[in-house]
Amino acid sequence: MAGDRAELRLRTGDAAVVARALSPELSERIPRTSVAIEALDGEVIIRVEADDRTALRAALNSYIRWASVAEDTAEEARK
Repeated sequence: MAGDRAELRLRTGDAAVVARALSPELSERIPRTSVAIEALDGEVIIRVEADDRTALRAALNSYIRWASVAEDTAEEARK
């Protein structure tokens, strides 16, 4: 896929948990995008490739929201 790319690195104490929580979203394709997720050294790394900036922005916004929810849920579960 050629076009725009972004890499988002989210520092979290629950990197593996957040990455696993996001993995089902990979099967729900966001149009005109390709997404990869990795947990590494306390970070969740989200790599997005998109056909255009509009699709890139939409994918980033979605994954940022989903990651936030996953991290909040993991934090609540630790309480």
